[in-house]
Amino acid sequence: MAKKTLDNHSNILVLPITSFILFFKYVILIISDIFHFAIRGIKFITIDLIKVPYDKFYAPKIAKKQEEKLEKQRQALLIDLQNEGSERSQEPKIFWYKAKNKNGKIETGTINGYSKLDVNTFLLQEDYIVYDIKSDKKVDFLYGSVLFSAKLSNKDLLFWLTQLSTYIKSGISLTESIKILNNQMNNKKQYRKAFQSIIYELTLGESFSKALEKQGSMFPALLINMIRAAEATGELEETLTDMANYYQEVEKTRKQMISAITYPTIILIFSIAVITFILLYVIPQFVSIYEESDAEINGLTLMIIHLSDYLQHNIWFVGLVIVLVVLILYYCYKYIKAFRKNIQYALMHTPVISKVIIYKELTIFTKTFSSLLANNVFITDSMDILSKITNNEIYKDIMNETIKNIVKGDKISTSFKDHWAIPDVAYYMLVTGESTGQLAEMMKKVSEYYAEMHRSIVTNLKSFIEPILISLLAFVVGIIILAVIVPMFGLMSQLEA
Repeated sequence: MAKKTLDNHSNILVLPITSFILFFKYVILIISDIFHFAIRGIKFITIDLIKVPYDKFYAPKIAKKQEEKLEKQRQALLIDLQNEGSERSQEPKIFWYKAKNKNGKIETGTINGYSKLDVNTFLLQEDYIVYDIKSDKKVDFLYGSVLFSAKLSNKDLLFWLTQLSTYIKSGISLTESIKILNNQMNNKKQYRKAFQSIIYELTLGESFSKALEKQGSMFPALLINMIRAAEATGELEETLTDMANYYQEVEKTRKQMISAITYPTIILIFSIAVITFILLYVIPQFVSIYEESDAEINGLTLMIIHLSDYLQHNIWFVGLVIVLVVLILYYCYKYIKAFRKNIQYALMHTPVISKVIIYKELTIFTKTFSSLLANNVFITDSMDILSKITNNEIYKDIMNETIKNIVKGDKISTSFKDHWAIPDVAYYMLVTGESTGQLAEMMKKVSEYYAEMHRSIVTNLKSFIEPILISLLAFVVGIIILAVIVPMFGLMSQLEA
């Protein structure tokens, strides 16, 4: 009986709570509906009442005027093409165009060509409706500037080569393959001009290597020469695959170097930040304590206090000087050959770092040399290409010396003999390759050997640098703290006395 009474009381309590929840739910729904219809009403008043008349009356008139303007431009272009526009120049020029693409959208862009007529014909073949083509000093200034040129990154170059090789192997023509790649890399607008220019050159009957060469520094000289050799031997597909593998290895080596120096760089920056913080904010607190207690300060402590005081008053000047020094060093290294050569010479005689540089350069040199020889590129041309793909002046001198020796009738290995930058293993394998007539295969083995050596030493260097930097940070911070704390012991002894 008591249980039944309790259940009745529970039902009496539950019913009002349930009713309240339902009521609250309906109120929320009503408020949301009111808000929704209010938004729709505001939209109707502010947008629809303006948009509907605009779409019905004004938009067609504006579109018609735009079409009439475009048609006038097209007619003027047709007249121009029959007169001055048909004149061809000896060298390719930059042409700006305005046209309607397959999707009906107006598009503007630039393309390298020999005449307006050639550019117009090319765009018509690409299913464009052309309205205007210009080529003048303004176009040259705006679009011929270095700011508008782009170099294909290793990642994009690798993708481009891999896809191009796949398309050609599947039976698609070279021109059509480039068109597909142009559409695939449509989000890379910085490359669009070059890709269209390549398609244009191929349409005119130009060779693939020549079309790539006309794009300036966008494509590596090595790739252009390898393709030129492949065109002569008819092995374009295999060459594209080999070059894709080559740049994949180069990219892997680059990532290894970045991985090796990333963590030590972070530690170095953190160390500088910690030491600067201590000198700017911690040391002044102790200085005030010393001044209040008339503590005797000398030696290392006095030197650190003076350094802290100088940084507090000249931090921006010091920062500016550091930035200027870094920029000057960067400029000198990039543009002054003698300076760059001396820096490289010094680094290549520094323990551990020397091996990293030498192994890296030998890996790239032997791998590239092997590919050039396998594709029947002349030795002198190979050495010229090899001297251009490296930024190391020591190895450039070796390549130039090799070219001179070949012209005189000497062997390739002559300029490598007893050179401090060429390990004995590389030299003797080069000699063996020359004597057996299997220089390409021998260079490939050398590249594999030094690639593994480079990978191993980079890993060891990473493990070697990290503890050194951490120990250096601990040592410097320890010295600073010790120099600050020593006078405190003097104060304590004075108080005890």
